[in-house]
Amino acid sequence: MSIFLAIWFLLQAISLLGVINYWRHLPADRQEEAPDGAVMILSVRDDWEADSELVTRLRAQSAPFRLLLATSGGCAAAEALAAAEPDWVQIVRAGVASDEGQKVHKLRAALKTLRDSDRYLIFVDADIEPPVRLVGRLLFPLVRGKADIVTGYRLLLPAGHGMPALVGAVEMQLATLPRAASATMPWGGAMAMTRAAAERIDIDAALAGRLSDDMAIGLAGWRTKLRMRPVRDLLVASLLDGGPGPLWGFGVRQYRHIITNSPRMWAVATGAVALQSGFWLWALGWGGWPAIAIGYGAAWGRAMVRRGILGAVLEPAQAARARRSLWWDMVTPFAVCWAHLAVQLQASFSNRIRWGGWTYRVVRGRVVEMGRG
Repeated sequence: MSIFLAIWFLLQAISLLGVINYWRHLPADRQEEAPDGAVMILSVRDDWEADSELVTRLRAQSAPFRLLLATSGGCAAAEALAAAEPDWVQIVRAGVASDEGQKVHKLRAALKTLRDSDRYLIFVDADIEPPVRLVGRLLFPLVRGKADIVTGYRLLLPAGHGMPALVGAVEMQLATLPRAASATMPWGGAMAMTRAAAERIDIDAALAGRLSDDMAIGLAGWRTKLRMRPVRDLLVASLLDGGPGPLWGFGVRQYRHIITNSPRMWAVATGAVALQSGFWLWALGWGGWPAIAIGYGAAWGRAMVRRGILGAVLEPAQAARARRSLWWDMVTPFAVCWAHLAVQLQASFSNRIRWGGWTYRVVRGRVVEMGRG
């Protein structure tokens, strides 16, 4: 019993120290760059509304950029925005994919329209609430020659304390993990690269036939030994709402992207969560009060540190919503682990991914079948 208790203490200490490490390495100066030649590529669905808060936030960015709106050709709001602001916005009509993800299809079409003067490529998702410093912070490591690909990370803002907050708690575990530059996987919701890096990985070929844009780019970057770097203070807010079914499906889809592209990465992540989950089962069933105290002490410690991280990187209203997820890790931290593991395991049962109105079958990262629904 004492051996199990010692291992349990070590696991919880490592998890707490990891979050503290993330907090300690948040950059204090948060320097930005605003070079010429930055282009942002935004893939939007046909029902996208161009008067959304996202457009307001993009207009307010501290660094200039040209906006490429990648559409299938049926987004009236994107057409209107491009017509109203032709000096800032260019529209790309990609049509409908037949053998790759619709988002990837639109990004590839946009990449084919790049100008010779486009030196920095920025990729964002339509469901984020970017801070005003997003573009400038992403560009800083690239302009200073510190990285070839840089990335922020999604931080889900739950609408309430139930299932959205539970999914947010799982995501917050991942968002506040310490990140080594050599082990960084970019997130397509807030990612940038130099034009030279895009050419080195042959980005069009890397994306061709794929469903996951960021996984494809990240794996290609690893293969070509590009320098990939996280921007730790860019935990980018993304709204999370809906019922238990869709939200659970969202989590499964995220891990299915991983396992269909890199089974080894999925196995490492699942193994780590399974270890924590198994020891929580032991602590609650056989470990006694000392084991429970260790688990809850570490959980409360992580929650307090994460509260500080949220206050440091998010706008006040965003931080208040994100803190709703902390209650899960404070009241029932074992439920967060078990839910995380259940999502990871369910993801391994199928290679079919439903995303954006389409169902894809993915084998070794490539789309082999797709259809509506």
